[in-house]
Amino acid sequence: MTDIRNRKADHIELALKPMHQSQQTAGFDRLCFEPNPLPQIALNDIELQSEFLGQLVSAPFLIGAMTGGCENGELINQHLAEAAEASQIPLALGSQRAALEQHKQQDIRRWAPSAIILSNLGATQLQQSGLDLARKAVESVQANALIIHLNPLQELIQPNGDRDWNLVLEAIENCVSKLGVPIIVKEVGSGIGPTSAKKLMDVGVNWIEVAGRGGTSWASIELERNGSERERDIAAPFIDWGMDTVELLPAVHSACPSLGLIGSGGVRHGLDIARCIRLGATMTALAYPFLAPALRSTEAVIDKISVLQEQLRWAMFLTGSKSLSELRHAALQQKLTI
Repeated sequence: MTDIRNRKADHIELALKPMHQSQQTAGFDRLCFEPNPLPQIALNDIELQSEFLGQLVSAPFLIGAMTGGCENGELINQHLAEAAEASQIPLALGSQRAALEQHKQQDIRRWAPSAIILSNLGATQLQQSGLDLARKAVESVQANALIIHLNPLQELIQPNGDRDWNLVLEAIENCVSKLGVPIIVKEVGSGIGPTSAKKLMDVGVNWIEVAGRGGTSWASIELERNGSERERDIAAPFIDWGMDTVELLPAVHSACPSLGLIGSGGVRHGLDIARCIRLGATMTALAYPFLAPALRSTEAVIDKISVLQEQLRWAMFLTGSKSLSELRHAALQQKLTI
């Protein structure tokens, strides 16, 4: 258990370093809205409120999953949960594996009694431990849904990572049919493309988080942690493995139009949130922008949420979009084929 705690603490320390933010952009700089100097709306009339998992949220984004299970993980979660509650923004927890294995109580609902809380487990953990582990994860925090994260590249580079991915899709299908709460499947930085999205939809998954390339590079983080020169040499060509978020969102939306999409992977501000919505996302997720505030205080997280909301509002104003549905049809410059 100490190894897991140390790994999670390493993850937080390394994720804060700029060198472990992907050297590839998420592609957002290639996507430009056509400027609208005649917005014909008032800034205060713009409506950010959205619906997610049957509940109203104040804006179409959530606090994305961050690593958990280290010594200061509880304080981070408290700050995030209190901010999520105060701001009516959903919160995705980091992997709960360490907490469950340590039989550690998770008091998220003490800080966020009414917020949307998303549990989180790795796909291979479900493959190995089955439905009981998923139930424990959800029940331990009274979650509204379960995120199942896919991270094959991270596991390949991680020392003693999981390399047997047989029956992972079947484990996901079992959760979908028997768990009783919605399932959200996400990647961690390489992306979920239309082929995999179709497979997930075929087993009943209604939500995916694309998590494309361009944000925090877990491959880079695990490479720094891996002391094997041979394994580092093998991994070197794969550090930028994956597809950009701006390529994935329209491709998946086109292939699976009924699938709920969460845009993530290099989303850094409110203009990126607007771009994700324009490309077909229903919601977006940001993790890295919240990590430093979460280490400081609840108020710092609330302030970051407020800044993101106002940036999104500005993007909508400058495109003449009074609502999110109008934003989805905002005119684009032809830098990127959509």
